[in-house]
Amino acid sequence: MTVKVPPLAALFVVCVIDVLGFGMLIPLVPYMAERFGARTEVVTAIMGSYSLCQLLAAPVWGRLSDRYGRRPILMSSLSGACISYVILGLADGLVWLLIARMLAGCMAGNLAAAFAYASDVSTPPERAKALGLVGAAIGIGFMLGLPIGGVLAGEDPQHANFLLPALASISTSLLALALVKFALPESRSEQHLRESTHPLRLLRQRPLLRLIALAALLVTCANGVLESIFAVWALHRFGLGPRTVGLALFVLAAVAVLMQGALVRVLVPRLGEVRLGALGASAYAIGLITVAAAGAHLALIAAGLALCGVGSGAFNPSASALASRQAGAGDRGAVMGTYQSSTSLARVIGPFIAGPIYAALGPDAPFLAGACLTLPAAWLIHRAGVRGGSAAPSATESSPSRRSTPPGR
Repeated sequence: MTVKVPPLAALFVVCVIDVLGFGMLIPLVPYMAERFGARTEVVTAIMGSYSLCQLLAAPVWGRLSDRYGRRPILMSSLSGACISYVILGLADGLVWLLIARMLAGCMAGNLAAAFAYASDVSTPPERAKALGLVGAAIGIGFMLGLPIGGVLAGEDPQHANFLLPALASISTSLLALALVKFALPESRSEQHLRESTHPLRLLRQRPLLRLIALAALLVTCANGVLESIFAVWALHRFGLGPRTVGLALFVLAAVAVLMQGALVRVLVPRLGEVRLGALGASAYAIGLITVAAAGAHLALIAAGLALCGVGSGAFNPSASALASRQAGAGDRGAVMGTYQSSTSLARVIGPFIAGPIYAALGPDAPFLAGACLTLPAAWLIHRAGVRGGSAAPSATESSPSRRSTPPGR
């Protein structure tokens, strides 16, 4: 039995609660790895192991959601995330920490399914708004999770409490699982539940999707560099603990949420998704350069992080909407899973290059490297817009016969 609530509203709450648990642990993993004696390169590699497994799993989850529906995939991935949090809370060495992060990555099929769900229950003119809403939900959960995890762990890097944040993450996953079970209706119609398209075939057949996915890879790679190295950088340069790092990353996430949840719906009609995405990528690069050039000026570091938030908040929903326009009703999960696999690959590359760059070239070098990666993304999004003619919906999405009808509509 399901509770009668608007599908997007239920999805919004599920995403907030789910990512809240994930966000609580982001500031803590580098400190856990350092406590277990890991070098900087190993710390960032452990951060990247999550995305490596997500990279392999996301297209599979997307195709399974096309075949069997969104709800079963959401429930399966949430259950797996909960188990990974249990392992992380009990971890007493690098091996168990690595296992926990890899399992969490393998079970991270909820984001592809969530974006596909939002595409299912929205019409083409409203799709950017719906995807922006899901992005805002993810941003809100991430934003709130960062300071909560940091506060629960404490400020002392040597005696931080890692068990309390893990228990809180377990609780949020169980709550999200219950909401999917009782409040989220299936969005896929019966005639489409068996349709599926292989992700590599999608990339071969849809050149615009390749450009958009590559742009997302570059921006997300820079984001992976920032997220994986920031705690280590803050600890080594300023001696900051999990609480302060969580609050600093909260600035970035809060600005991104404001962009995705409020300003995107105002800016897209005026600028278009292509132009807004290109401007977002440029803003993110400038923000990273600002952090690298800030030195010991904490206010300037905060300004750089805020600018990164503006950039990611503008780029992510724009790129997601452009990617979703390359999908028909029968392969939306596969398209969004393939798109997410590009961002997952980036989150593998980012952490794995951040540590060696930090060790070889100095503390500020990873931020500058991230900026160099991000700038070409603006051109790629612009190129996708030129080749696509506009940000208008594709013919497959505009056709009523190809659009699945969500339950209750």
